[in-house]
Amino acid sequence: MTITEQTTVLITGANKGLGRETARRLGAQGWTVFLGARDDARGQAAAAELAADGVKVVPVSLDVTSDESVAAAVRLVRDHTDRLDVLINNAGAPGTAVPPANATAEDVHSVYDTNVYGPIRVTHAFLPLLQVADNPRVVMVSSAGGSFAVVTDPGQPVSKMHELAYSSSKAALNMLTLRYAQALPNIKFNAATPGEVVNHTFAATDMNNHMGRLTVTEGTDSIIRLATLGSDGPTGTFTDRLGLIAW
Repeated sequence: MTITEQTTVLITGANKGLGRETARRLGAQGWTVFLGARDDARGQAAAAELAADGVKVVPVSLDVTSDESVAAAVRLVRDHTDRLDVLINNAGAPGTAVPPANATAEDVHSVYDTNVYGPIRVTHAFLPLLQVADNPRVVMVSSAGGSFAVVTDPGQPVSKMHELAYSSSKAALNMLTLRYAQALPNIKFNAATPGEVVNHTFAATDMNNHMGRLTVTEGTDSIIRLATLGSDGPTGTFTDRLGLIAW
């Protein structure tokens, strides 16, 4: 089966949380969703639930830390479509919040493998499919914790969360977003954070033990907005639920 008439999107880490809700919301708009998940069983289960609600969904086994897994995912997507309209790099690892004085290179590396190298692996592999789309978009799911402006604001809770891996990995992801946007002007690259910086809040997910005040649906508002940009939309931006935020 070749999909040509529907908008297509690949979402990494889409079997739960923000990724799954993003899949549900875009699927409800009639999009074809390639639902990426590292755990095959969980990915299949999430896809089946979405399909039962009428979403056009294709489960994709996808471990963003594995070159072989990413290559296999490209082959599967190519079996269904000759282009990819939207890529959402959502898969993320929180790390273990090791205090900076105790953090080792390995502590940081394990988080970077998912949060930094993962988006590079996936973006590089799917660029050929994105480049043949009419209005290709890439959304990097980042965090306000990767914003220097936010982390240096003593009023922000994240300024008191002393760790190295997660916040620095998201800062690196933000720079990747900008550099891709500058180098590939025919593709819109934007970063989203699932929160409201001005209100010092974020979405409740497994990654933060559901401590956020925003719902998972509210948390995906920024992702959905960037995924559905028109051809005249911006590139190289960092946004939360309420709008643009500082890098």
